[in-house]
Amino acid sequence: MSGIGRVLVVIGTRPEAIKLAPVVHALRTGPEKLETKVCVTGQHREMLEPVLRLFELEPDHDLQLMTPNQTLAGLTSSLIMSLSATIKQERPDWVVVQGDTTTALGAGLAAFYEGAHIAHVEAGLRTDEKRCPFPEEANRRMVDLLSDVHFAPTERARRNLLREGVDPFGVHVTGNTVIDALQQVVSRPYDVSSGPLAGIAFDRRIVLVTAHRRESFGKPLAGICRALRELADQIENIQIVYPVHLNPNVRDTVHAHLGGHPRIALIPPLDYASLIQLMRRSTIVLTDSGGIQEEAPSFGIPVLVLRPATERPEAVEAGCARIVGTDATRIVREARRLLEDEVAYQRMARVANPFGDGRAGERIAAVLHSEMRGESVARSPQLAFVPPTSLSEAAS
Repeated sequence: MSGIGRVLVVIGTRPEAIKLAPVVHALRTGPEKLETKVCVTGQHREMLEPVLRLFELEPDHDLQLMTPNQTLAGLTSSLIMSLSATIKQERPDWVVVQGDTTTALGAGLAAFYEGAHIAHVEAGLRTDEKRCPFPEEANRRMVDLLSDVHFAPTERARRNLLREGVDPFGVHVTGNTVIDALQQVVSRPYDVSSGPLAGIAFDRRIVLVTAHRRESFGKPLAGICRALRELADQIENIQIVYPVHLNPNVRDTVHAHLGGHPRIALIPPLDYASLIQLMRRSTIVLTDSGGIQEEAPSFGIPVLVLRPATERPEAVEAGCARIVGTDATRIVREARRLLEDEVAYQRMARVANPFGDGRAGERIAAVLHSEMRGESVARSPQLAFVPPTSLSEAAS
């Protein structure tokens, strides 16, 4: 592949693959193609491979680092050692990482040690509580410190970086690449009568639930489960659908509390296309996932955030998400309000998505092209994401 430089894109988890696929595509197909290699660490082996197939990403390197009961310290050290060797082999001009995972941190450190430039996709997100979420908040702060170019998804994320002393010429507001991926996937044909969604009772209102974060293990997740059972007991015309994470800390708790209820479907983790199709058919979403907080507003679906804080406050400020934490009483109260009060529901549903317009990947590729040519990229409407002010504008 001809081009003006070499890029190594590092992927560890399913969300990273989803959010970096549009970047890889833009780098490889833009007017000036960059030699782009993909390295998969295997942090989420079982959940990652279907996404790689979905977006036709063929890894050039597969480190296969995941081991049973792996600790954060063990994974981090393995990542640094293996990725350092890969970077030495490939000698990239830029290493591209995404988000706040242990893979992003390990890749950032390895690239820094080996003298490669680092580009951080989804830079600048903050809760300002370094252990919430754990370890993601600390990871993203450290990756931002190491990075040479920061692709902030929103203007608020840009301001966070500037407040911390990041060079403003190295910060670019691009929108979030997850919206690029979502638009690509939702446009494809999908038959809900077959596959993993075949058994879902779509004649009822769907309440989609995802809860799997590390800080929710134990008592917080038990509180979420109590709330879900109470909702299912109280409201007859809903169907709660919970794709349950494979981690035993999640799976065992969820099945112990919710198994056997006729209006609660506990299903295996969904492939990305099926999750998006289920989401767009849902009435509300209850989640501790950062990605779903970004995706659901594209469909006008209200989101209740099952965490005490979010690094994506734009959704809360726009009115399409509300933080409810893990207290069962509060979750039930807020969910019932949306399910029983049409005015309250429409107030949250009729909000534009503040996170992206489907062009983030091409903006990121344009900046990296310019960086490799040694050109300074000025912030301009052509290279900056400006959020829509209404749902009609978002659809235009």
